Amino acid sequence: MKKSLLALAVLGAFAGVASAQSSVTLYGTMDLSAKYVKNDGSARRYSLSQDGINSSQLGIKGVEDLGGGLKASFDLRSGINADTGTANAKFWNRRATVSLLGNFGEVRLGRDYTPTFWNNTIFDAFGTNGLGDSTHVQQLATGTFVRADNSIGYFLPSGIGGVYGQVMAAAAEGGATNPGRYVGGRVGFAAGPFDIAGAYAQQKFVAGTPDQKTYNIGASYDLGVVKLLGYFDRDTVGVLKENRGSFSAVVPFGQSEIHAGYSLSKLTGAGDRKIDQLALGYVYNLSKRTAVYTTVSRLSNKDASINSVTSGTSQTAAPIPGGKSTGAEFGLRHFF
Repeated sequence: MKKSLLALAVLGAFAGVASAQSSVTLYGTMDLSAKYVKNDGSARRYSLSQDGINSSQLGIKGVEDLGGGLKASFDLRSGINADTGTANAKFWNRRATVSLLGNFGEVRLGRDYTPTFWNNTIFDAFGTNGLGDSTHVQQLATGTFVRADNSIGYFLPSGIGGVYGQVMAAAAEGGATNPGRYVGGRVGFAAGPFDIAGAYAQQKFVAGTPDQKTYNIGASYDLGVVKLLGYFDRDTVGVLKENRGSFSAVVPFGQSEIHAGYSLSKLTGAGDRKIDQLALGYVYNLSKRTAVYTTVSRLSNKDASINSVTSGTSQTAAPIPGGKSTGAEFGLRHFF
C-alpha cells in the first residue's frame, strides 16, 4: 500500500512538471452575416453567410518547452461553416502544422499558408474576407494561392532589427488532386508604424503545362488617424500575365473603424480583361472579442470577365461577361 502511494506521488510530481512546461489552447472565431448580392444577368440573392470580416474557424494549438531555449508546438485549424453547422471536406483545412522553435528561428511542417499569400491579406484593409476582399478581382488563380499541403517552411527569428522572413517548399507527391510543387519565400521589414514585404514563388504543374510565377510587394503605414495599406501582385503562366493591385485604408475612432478599399486587375495574353472593385465597411467593436459590422461592395467586370463579390450559394449565378456584381452585408463576429 505504501509503495503504491509512493508511486502515485512520483507520477503526480512528473505530471506537474510536464504541465508546467507545456500548454494546449482551444480557440476560434464565429462570423456570420446577412447578405444581399445582385449580379447582372441573374436574380438577386439573400442569404445567411459567413466570414464577413474574419474567417470562422475552430483551432487547437499547443507548445512544449524543451529547455535550452528550444520549444515544440502544433497548430490545427478547421474551417467552420457556421451558417449550416457543417465542417469542410478536408477537416483541418485552414492549418495543420508542427514546429520546432529556438534562437535559430522556426522550422514548420504540414499544411500552411504560402509566403506569397501573406502580402495579399496583411496589406488589405478587409483582410481578404467578406464582400470587400481585394482578391475578388483575381483572374489568374490557378494552383496554390492561399495554402500548400506537404510543406516544409523556415521562419527567421524575431529581434533582428525589424527584419522578418520565411521560405517554403511544398511537394506535390504525385497526387491527382495536388496542384504541383511550390517553392517560395518572403522577406520584410517592420519598424514602428511602417511595414513592407516582398514575396516570390514558382509552382510546377503536370508535364506540358507552364510554371506559374508570382511576385508581389505590399506595405502599410499607420498615421494614427488612418492606416494606409496597399500591394501589387504579378502572376504569369505561359503567355498569360495578370497585374493586380489594391489600395485600402482603416480609419479608427472610438470603438469604431471605417474600412475602404479599391482593387484592380488586368489580364493579358488571351485578350485583355479588366476588373475593378470599390468597397466600404464599418465595424463597431462591442468588446475586444465581439464586433458588429456592415460592408458594401461593387465589382465591375469588363470584356469577358465574370468575377463576383461573392461565391457559392450567396449568389444566384455569376455575372454575365462584362457585367457588374453588387453586394451588402450586416454581421456579427466573436472570438473565443
